[in-house]
Amino acid sequence: MSDICIKVDDEVEYQAQELFASLGIDISTAMNIFLRQAIAFGGIPFTIRQPRYNAETEQAIFEAHNGIGLSEEYTSVSQLREALHADNQGA
Repeated sequence: MSDICIKVDDEVEYQAQELFASLGIDISTAMNIFLRQAIAFGGIPFTIRQPRYNAETEQAIFEAHNGIGLSEEYTSVSQLREALHADNQGA
């Protein structure tokens, strides 16, 4: 077994540790998976490209995809109508 030393930003390391922990693995296991996939694939096993959106837009997409902060919940149609009416009064 060999050791590989890599330099990464502190925040990148923290986020990677959190992600991999949620998957039940550590960074060493994740790197072994990546290296084995690269060998099997014959190159980087994913597309490398520039992000299409800035960080603010990416966050908004994430929130929308996960239903974060989209709207209030209503328990009846009349409650929804009241909220819509209140919005129209303020506009």
